[in-house]
Amino acid sequence: MILTNCAACAAPLAHDAPRCVRCQTRYCNATCQHDHWRRGHQQICKKMHRGGNAEQYHADLKYKEAVKVAVEACAEDTKGQTCYNYLEAVHSRTGEGLVRGCACGDRQGVKHGNSGIAHVSCLAEQAKILLEEVEENNLDDEMFDERYARWSTCSLCKQHYHGVVRCALGWACWKTYVGRLEENETRIYDMTSLSNGLSAACQYEYALSVEEANLAAILAVMIRVGADKNAVLDVRNNIACSHNTLGRFGQALELRRGIHADSKALWGKRHHETIIAAANLGSSLATTRHFAEAATLLHETIPLSDSTLGPDHEQSFKLRKILARVFCSDEASSRADLEEALTKLEEIEPRMKRVMGTFHPLTKSLVKELAKTRTILKQRE
Repeated sequence: MILTNCAACAAPLAHDAPRCVRCQTRYCNATCQHDHWRRGHQQICKKMHRGGNAEQYHADLKYKEAVKVAVEACAEDTKGQTCYNYLEAVHSRTGEGLVRGCACGDRQGVKHGNSGIAHVSCLAEQAKILLEEVEENNLDDEMFDERYARWSTCSLCKQHYHGVVRCALGWACWKTYVGRLEENETRIYDMTSLSNGLSAACQYEYALSVEEANLAAILAVMIRVGADKNAVLDVRNNIACSHNTLGRFGQALELRRGIHADSKALWGKRHHETIIAAANLGSSLATTRHFAEAATLLHETIPLSDSTLGPDHEQSFKLRKILARVFCSDEASSRADLEEALTKLEEIEPRMKRVMGTFHPLTKSLVKELAKTRTILKQRE
């Protein structure tokens, strides 16, 4: 459930809150339910029931809104183009336009057909079909993870979709699987896909509410039937990211310290999940001005990331960028520290443009960090 507030008064709801018998809309109590009925719910209740009840109806509505926003945002990039899969500019069945939200056609020296331009519904249909094959054929977890990644990752350039396109795909994923039972552990991934999409579109408060609902659902499932403890760490990490983005830096730091410690205990320090946790903790330490601790952690983690994930992996790039931010933000940094930061950024800039694309958010943030580092060094001279 992501509708975690009373439909009448918007108060937070318990996991077992009462519902409308017909459409499953949730309320604090019978008083709120009766009040909402008088204020207009009776006019839409049957329509919501026919549309799959409250959660499905809401997901379908938000998906359509998100696709419209994504198409409008991509209009300039997709002008005169057609979907690389459907070969039409306007989808004949859904009437939607085109989007482009990955590195296709943007990475240096790489061309992929029609520059990764597609309809959101086509991308969603591909992801759905691939996942159905996994479930029908009882394929292993590794194949499940690979196929499920298509909800957020381009099959051509292998990079994450970003911005409003990823948000539209997050809603596509959620509306596709919203009917799954809460005991189905895959539902955790569905809600995570949605929260990541909302974050990509800068809807951070909304993302946080979805993440907290996801954590509550996971804990409820663990109590009843057991669940993967790793999933709890993933959702806690998303919650920490949302707190950090919303400026609640102390809460984010506290969460990330615990996540990093638990990740090391579960997987060991070389595991990719532990490396991601270390990058997030390093970022929080830099933001809260724990510069010495951040530098020590990052210096330890960068070689682990290079050897485990590879020097051209997104996390390896992030770690170097965070280290540069640490040195630039710390007034006690020596000239040697700043020169080290500049060298690391200059080394990865061309590689990031080749791997991530010039207009990827991470690449653009690195270019800004590089300019800032050069300015500070010049001032020191």
